[in-house]
Amino acid sequence: MLDLYYWPTPNGCKITILLHELGVPYRLIPLNIATGEQFKPEFAAVSPNRRMPALVDHAPSGGGAPLSIFESGAIMMYLAEKHQRFWPLEPRARYDVAQWLMWQMAGLGPMCGQAHHFRQYVDTPVPYAAERYTKEVNRLYGVLDARLADRTFIAGDYSIADMACWPWIKPYRLQGQDLDAFENLKRWFLMLNERLAVREGWRVGRDWLGGGPVVTEQSKAILFGQTAVR
Repeated sequence: MLDLYYWPTPNGCKITILLHELGVPYRLIPLNIATGEQFKPEFAAVSPNRRMPALVDHAPSGGGAPLSIFESGAIMMYLAEKHQRFWPLEPRARYDVAQWLMWQMAGLGPMCGQAHHFRQYVDTPVPYAAERYTKEVNRLYGVLDARLADRTFIAGDYSIADMACWPWIKPYRLQGQDLDAFENLKRWFLMLNERLAVREGWRVGRDWLGGGPVVTEQSKAILFGQTAVR
């Protein structure tokens, strides 16, 4: 059995989409990041970075004791490798997928996150920062749009690279983006939007939000005020 520590953010949804595509059963463990549940001591043993998602596989590849994995990209690679789906074995194809997964982890996700932060969550607007990150997200959308100009999916067949990127495109309006400006990206986005497993994975835990993310001054302090001491 798999234990998934989860909250319905884009990074969390990457994992639920993959699990639904694989058809693998899992036990969902809610981790409300807005109330600080990620700082419980027992969670640090699973995720030293105190971030979700995190996974515990009680029947890991190779046997032995339960295996804990944190970082969404590492979790996706582990699950895809274990079930031998959505991540090719042939080296050239495998690293084509891997590099786009890393692109999402290092670029698309963090830049979209900064755009969300400075466009929605700051008490005092910082126009330079909001513009800076909105433009960078726009640039990254352009990179993905160009990549999809001559192919159906990001890296060969449908893969963990597509599943990793899609949840970060889903809230494009909140990032100040217009999908109509990216013809190839829009075609890909809408195609994935019709996949049953993608829709199911995205809906996991959505009702916990009560219709939308509730960000209060208290939750801002928890989400954005962390230091090494906490």
